Amino acid sequence: MLFDTHTHLDDARYNNDREAMLTRAKEARVEAFVTIGCDLTTSRSAVALADQHPFIYASVGVHPHEVKHIQDHWYNDFRQLARNKKVVAYGEIGLDYHYNHSSPKEQRERFREQLQLAHELTLPVIIHTREAQEDTIAILQEEQASEIGGVFHCFSGDSWLAKEALDLGFYLSFSGILTFQNATMLRDIAKTVPLDRVLIETDCPYLTPAPHRGKRNEPAFVSFVAEKLAEIRSDTPGMSIDRIEFITTQNAKRLFKIA
Repeated sequence: MLFDTHTHLDDARYNNDREAMLTRAKEARVEAFVTIGCDLTTSRSAVALADQHPFIYASVGVHPHEVKHIQDHWYNDFRQLARNKKVVAYGEIGLDYHYNHSSPKEQRERFREQLQLAHELTLPVIIHTREAQEDTIAILQEEQASEIGGVFHCFSGDSWLAKEALDLGFYLSFSGILTFQNATMLRDIAKTVPLDRVLIETDCPYLTPAPHRGKRNEPAFVSFVAEKLAEIRSDTPGMSIDRIEFITTQNAKRLFKIA
């Protein structure tokens, strides 16, 4: 069975077929999902979806693009949302210097605040980093994020970032990017990461894996990520797609404290 550790199931692109999409995922052997909060509204939507389905879990938090919108009451609202037992992580949070929808200075300040809130809530963190890996690692170290743990979602960094993340005790989550033709460096990294620190995800509706690139992504397609990872790790004794499914699902349950 598969665990899609990063989805955006509340996205409007699923409004016409959300239940059918979830059925397709179950038929593809996806047994559980985490749907991600990117601001207060989507965090509430994530928790609502988790409440409706026993196999959906939720995270709450503010994406670096959106931190400029944080209002005074948001963190208290997140505290209330996090009381729900289906909330298993805080995020996605981090730094993104590619678009700078929020200023780098504000991103760094809000990143620290949210890491401190995750500490308070004793939730692992889901990290988004783009063109900001040195600052991301520095802040995680300074805020003692190793004490709560977490995952670098949609990992697409270099070997330095992989080592630093692993040294912090974090997991690396691989998405459909792993199947892209030009992702040679990423596949090289995926080949060396300890298997007990690997997760898989779709980041749906984004980053659709081959052979479905160009279409809307959905959780059923996490199977293609698992297949590619099994292919990359084929030199490992006893490796198979079933083994990758089992390992990544157990890793996800361990990180998110799901029995």
